[in-house]
Amino acid sequence: MAESSTSADRPEHDGLPARQRRLAMLAIATSIGLSVMDSNIVNVALPTIADSLDVSRSQVVWVVNAYLLAVATTLLPLSSLGDIVGYRRIYRLGLGLFVVASLVCTLADSLVTLAVARFFQGLGAAGVMSVNAALVRFIYPARSLGRGIGLTAMVVALSSGLGPTVAAGILSIADWPWLFAFNVPLGLLALYLASRNLPRTPTDPRRFDWPSALLNALAIGLLVSAVDGLAHGLSPLPALVALAAALLVGAALVRRQLTRPAPMLPVDLLRIRPFALAIGTSFCSFTSQMAAFIALPFYLHDVLGYSAVQTGLLMTPWPAAIMVTAPIAGRLADRYPIGLLCSLGLALKVVGLVLLAVLSSQAPLGVILACMALCGFGFGFFQAPNNRAIIGSAPRQRSGGAGGMQGTTRLLGQTLGAALTALMFGLMDDAITPALLMAAAFSLTAALISLLRIGSTPKV
Repeated sequence: MAESSTSADRPEHDGLPARQRRLAMLAIATSIGLSVMDSNIVNVALPTIADSLDVSRSQVVWVVNAYLLAVATTLLPLSSLGDIVGYRRIYRLGLGLFVVASLVCTLADSLVTLAVARFFQGLGAAGVMSVNAALVRFIYPARSLGRGIGLTAMVVALSSGLGPTVAAGILSIADWPWLFAFNVPLGLLALYLASRNLPRTPTDPRRFDWPSALLNALAIGLLVSAVDGLAHGLSPLPALVALAAALLVGAALVRRQLTRPAPMLPVDLLRIRPFALAIGTSFCSFTSQMAAFIALPFYLHDVLGYSAVQTGLLMTPWPAAIMVTAPIAGRLADRYPIGLLCSLGLALKVVGLVLLAVLSSQAPLGVILACMALCGFGFGFFQAPNNRAIIGSAPRQRSGGAGGMQGTTRLLGQTLGAALTALMFGLMDDAITPALLMAAAFSLTAALISLLRIGSTPKV
């Protein structure tokens, strides 16, 4: 049954009453924070999980891959489904599934169980991520919409960067299953607040585009399967066949979307040069970040000999630097070319990653922390201006589609980074240095792409 209520019937600019608005945003901030943080909170514990479950280093990366794959394959379809059945319904179903899957992760005693539970956890997270921006549009009055979008953007940035630090805090007092257990009470609180305070939104009588959703999932699934097949030492022929199939399915998906009046995948926006270059920059940069976030814990744990708790704490300079730099970079983006700012930030990240790759195991801890901070400063200098470019380059009436493309690009980049890192761990005895150099190469590619848009990014 379609959702409807007085809150949906009111003019959109009215928003919610102030108290209800605060409680609704608390629910969204909590659920978004948990969903984003869970994409990398287990990175620090990967060596410990591998030892506990008696699996290889390349196999345990599926604890990360399963989550990211679920989100990447379902984010856009669930966003489209939200237009049809109502955003609040998709949000609550997604959050409920996330809580149940987190409980199963807590109780998992094998890699298969944990990976499957992580997939459903990612599916639930996709339900939350896919409609949060649309819900914010109904929560805030039009004159204050930027405040709500800014709040969710801040939560996403903080949650993405603080995953290793939060993981270290939990691991300092408990074993790795508690990384998932803490989601349950917080998720239930968010679900309670959401049920009582989120607005009901208008629905759309159009049918859900199942063929596009299946093509989307198939293309991404084939791509990741191809890389994972190589990571586990399988014959290269099946992996190449899967890769070719992924490209063919992806082409069919794009062709179908170009003929749709309301495309699930807004590929038409890629015809806008500044938008396309910002998307390309984002994809390469997030591929780089995920590869580094997976390789660095193994470097700190296996090479330097730090415990899982110490490893998480030693990862803190990276997100801390992002938090310091991002607000400054956002203000600078109002005055200077965004392409130049992003390229300078990504160049700093390249330098930091290369230094981490070439440091010896005898390097002073202060030098290692400084290199991580340099990476964080660089990434923070890139992220805020690039996000502004993605939204500002799209027509105002297509801001929702631009935001969906931004989230999907981020997740696809993270998925590819995790898959390629698994590939390197499967093919090499010592893959840490090559993985960090690969991360540097993707960051350098992002910087070069960003240079192409100097002077062409419009102001909002």
